[in-house]
Parts: sequence; C-alpha cells; structure tokens
Amino acid sequence: MFEGKIIKFYRVKLKLTQEQLGRDICSITHISKIECNRTTCNNEIISLLSERLGINMEDEINKLINIKNRLSQWHEAIIMQLQNEIEQINLELECDELIKISDYIHLYELLRIRYLLIHKHTREAEKIIKKIQKIENELSDYESNLLKHVLGIYYLSKQNHNKAIQTLKQIQIEDYHNPEYYYHLAIAYHTIHSPVLAYYYAEKSHKFFKDINNYLRVIDAEMIMIIQVTEDCNHEEIINRFKNLIKSCELCNAPDRKSKVLHNLAYEYYRRKNYVLAIGYYRESMALKNQESATYLLSFESYIRCAFDGNLIPTDVLIKLAEEGLVIAIRLNELLFIHLFRLTLYLLKSKIKEYHQYLEKKALPMYVKYGYSFLIQRSEKELFNYYSKMNLPEKALEMAKLLITK
Repeated sequence: MFEGKIIKFYRVKLKLTQEQLGRDICSITHISKIECNRTTCNNEIISLLSERLGINMEDEINKLINIKNRLSQWHEAIIMQLQNEIEQINLELECDELIKISDYIHLYELLRIRYLLIHKHTREAEKIIKKIQKIENELSDYESNLLKHVLGIYYLSKQNHNKAIQTLKQIQIEDYHNPEYYYHLAIAYHTIHSPVLAYYYAEKSHKFFKDINNYLRVIDAEMIMIIQVTEDCNHEEIINRFKNLIKSCELCNAPDRKSKVLHNLAYEYYRRKNYVLAIGYYRESMALKNQESATYLLSFESYIRCAFDGNLIPTDVLIKLAEEGLVIAIRLNELLFIHLFRLTLYLLKSKIKEYHQYLEKKALPMYVKYGYSFLIQRSEKELFNYYSKMNLPEKALEMAKLLITK
C-alpha cells in the first residue's frame, strides 16, 4: 500500500529513472506497476529496491503512518496553546519529507496556516490559503470545516470581523468536533459590539476549555464573558471578577493574559470616570506588553485618553506620548491605531475642525469597513454633536438617522 509511494518519492528525489532503479532487479514495467500500486509487492524485490535507494522500508512506512498521529497532536497542542510542543512538532513535520506523499498533506497545510497566524506571518498564510481554496472540493468534511476555521482566524487577524463571523458560522460542528471555534466567534461578536452573541459563544467555548482542563483558555473565555455584562452587573461584582481573573493569571504564570485583564479592568474604571485608578491599571497592563505590538498600542492610546480626560498629565507631555504611539503604529502598519493616534493628536492640540474632518473622511469609513461597532457609534455621536454645534443641520440629520437606526 505504502511501498510504491515511498519508492517513487525517493527515486524522484535521487533523480533516478525507472530503468536505472530497476536495473538487474526488475523491469521498467514492474517498477511502474509498483509505484502505481497496481501489483502485489514481492518482498525480495522491495528489499533490493530499498537498498538501492538507501532506505529502510519498514522505517519509512512507520514514518508515513505516524504523520496522522503527529498532526493530531499538533492540532491539540495548538488548541491548548502549548507553545513548546507546537514548535517541537512543527520542526519535526518541516523535516519530514514524506508529508508530501501522505494522505494528510491538506491537513498539514491547514494546520500550517494556523501555525503561521499564531506567529503573525499573514502573507505566508495567505499563500497557502489561496492554494488550498483552489482544491477545496478535494478536502474531507473535517478538512473543509478546518479551512473555515482557519479562514475565520485569518479574517480576525485582518480585522475583518464581519467576514470572520460569516465564515465561522458555516462550520458544521458534527463534522468538525472542535468547539474551540466558538471562542473566535465570541471575539468577533465582541469586536462588533454584539454582547449577547459574544457572551453566548464565549460561554460555549468556556465549557469546552473547562472540559479539556485548559485553564489558560478558560481565562480567555471568562474575560470575554465578563466584558459583555459590565453594563448590567453590580460594579463591585465586576471588579471582583476581574481581580479573581488576575489572580488566576498569576497562578498560571500567564503575564500576557494578565495584561489583557488589567486593560479591561482599567477600562471598567475609565468608563465610570475613575481616571486615577484607570490610568494605574493601564500603566500596569502596558508594562507587561511588548511595545512593538498592537495590544500595547491599545493600552497606550487608552492611557493617553484617560490622562487627558482626567487632566492627570500635562498636555505637552501627552502630545509627545501620542507622537510616539503614532510612530509605532506606522512602523507596525496598524491602520486602526494610526487613525486613533492621529485623532488623539488633533484632540490634544485643540484642532477641533481637523479632528472631526479626519474622523468623518478617514477614520469612520475604516471603522465601518471592518465592523468596529463601538468606534462607529462613538464617532457618529461625536459628529452629530459637532454638526449640531456648528449649525450644519443636514450633516447632523444624517448622523441622527444612523444613530436612530441603530
């Protein structure tokens, strides 16, 4: 079953013709039949051919059979976010040439996309996605659903949250058996400011992560759930839930997750106008993050806004900080934060007209394109108030209609 594939693979690799491989062993026709699995393999001939190719056939067959097991282990490690195991298996699979002739080459390429997206190698992931999409009809039901999952994650990485939802919702769980994708749906719904659905899918992912004893992912799902109910629950209860999550992060030695919880705790204080506590938690969150990252920029921009609204730091200092943030955003090509820091600079420099022009012409269209519901609603309210104040009734009415519709 496997012998013919293996013989052909190594013959081609060694640039041997069928005649050269079979010389003094068997005919070209017999080699062709062996490679195409159209004849029963004679053990003696297989041994002679393997010797000429410099391989141990039994070892090669075991390697080919083991590929499926290693791919399953790799997928599980990705779901569990076991970084050391993810890297170890990736290295093994990269060195395993037999993947090219295995029945699981498509599964490998799909998991390779997930691996690349973990490391933010979006362009490399895009190349494999385009390749897989061309032969989508050849995928098994499981692989077809895995493709939808990795596409959903890809769209999230590209900040196209509506497209992510559209794609993830097509997954058939009875064929896929990986409820992890509920978490990615929750993230997408949270980003477009749809709290009921975000909570619903976060809760489903929370149950899955708990069932597989993955407490780091439980923290992720729990945080999404808490964020959705901040408007409805008692303030002290919300604060306690955030602080309990922080303790869980410390127990699990998860500083990256702790930084996210600290950011959301800061925002909870910020929206209640407790700027002193908010700025402190934003500062703690930033201290745990890589400054060359979008997550750092998120806390950095919020820190500046909080300091400005609370009149906690001199404006000239905040302007310098915002300029630093803009430089980082441009360097990382993070369009969202480029817009946010430019708007912040207009605000800090009291350039109110320029602020609202930029908001209308540049920032808001981008928010709409990628489905940033919170920023869309905030921007529309700001523009409505500005147009009303500037006695621009037609523009104010346009914004009012959008707000009323929502």
